[in-house]
Amino acid sequence: MRGGIVGCGFFAQFHTEAWQRIAGVQLVAACDLDLSRAQAAAPAAYTDLEKMLDQEKLDFLDIATRPEWHFPMLKIAAQRGIPVICQKPMAPTFAECLEIVEVARVAGIRLMIHENWRWQQWFREIHTMIHRGDIGHPITYHFRTRRRDGLGAEPYAAQPYFRNYKRLLLYETLIHHIDTARFLFGDITRVYAEVRRNNPLIQGEDQALLLTTHKSELRGIIDGHRFLDLAVNSGPLGDAFFEGDEGMLWLHPLGDVYHRNAIGEERLAWKNTAHGGYRGDSVHATQQHFIDCLRSGAPFESDAASYLKSVAVMEAGYRSADEGRAVNIQPY
Repeated sequence: MRGGIVGCGFFAQFHTEAWQRIAGVQLVAACDLDLSRAQAAAPAAYTDLEKMLDQEKLDFLDIATRPEWHFPMLKIAAQRGIPVICQKPMAPTFAECLEIVEVARVAGIRLMIHENWRWQQWFREIHTMIHRGDIGHPITYHFRTRRRDGLGAEPYAAQPYFRNYKRLLLYETLIHHIDTARFLFGDITRVYAEVRRNNPLIQGEDQALLLTTHKSELRGIIDGHRFLDLAVNSGPLGDAFFEGDEGMLWLHPLGDVYHRNAIGEERLAWKNTAHGGYRGDSVHATQQHFIDCLRSGAPFESDAASYLKSVAVMEAGYRSADEGRAVNIQPY
C-alpha cells in the first residue's frame, strides 16, 4: 500500500518512523510548507497537497498537520476518494468536527482519527484484565496525567505553538484520557470540570480536574497538569488506578501494571517491555490497526463518527468549567 503524509513537524516523526515498520506499506510522498522536512520524510516531496495527490497514486493519506488544517486537508483528500487517518485534535471546534464527518460520509471515504492513547500496550492489557473480571465489578478509576514541560518563560519547548492555544490541556492532552476511559468503560454521559491557568505566559489552561459519569453509572477522575514528572520518561505520562469490588490495578508511571486483591496482596500483573517507538509503541499500533482495517474492511476503533463521542465529552468539560456545574453530554 502506497501512503502519503501531509505535515512533517514534531509529531509526524513518530508517524513516519512507524510507517517504516508496517509490512506491505510504503510512505512514498510527503507534503510540508518546509520542503526540506518533506524531503526528509519520503522519496517524493511537495509543498502543495493538491499537487501531491494529483501526481502520486496513493492508497491512503496521513494528515499530521496542526488541527486548524485538518478540515481543509480532509476536503482535498475526500474530493479524490482517498482514505484518511487524521491526527487529533480532530479540529478546533465541534462544528468543524461534525463537518469533517459529514464530508467523509458524503464522499464515501474511510476516515480514522489517529487516537493513539488507547493503543498503548499497558491500556490494552488493562482492558483485558478488567473485562475478564480481575478486579470484580468496576467501581471507579483515576488517571493522573503529568509532564514537567509547562514551566517557565518558554514552556512546551517541543511544540511551542501550544503557548498560543486558547484551549490547551483538555483539548490537546486530556482528550486522550477521555477516549481511553471510553475504551475501558463505555460511553460517558456527564462531566464536571474545573480548569486553571498556572503559567501566565500561555493562553489556555494548564491544569484540569474532571469527574466523569459513564452510561453504566461508574464514576471516574481525570486529573492533569504539566508541572511535575511522576517518573523520568514516563510512558503513560503519569499513572492510573482502576478499582473494583474484588481488587485494584495500578498503572505505574513506567508502564508496569500491578494487581492488588481484595485482601491487600499485591503482585506484578504485567511487565512493560515496550521501550521503542512512541509511548508503548502506540503510534505503530494505531497505524497498523488503520492498515489492517483498510485491508479487511473491518470498522476502525476510532472512526471519525465514533470519535465525536470523545470530543463531545471534552466540549462538555469546557462548558462545565465555564458554567460551574455538571454538564450532560448532549446528542449531536
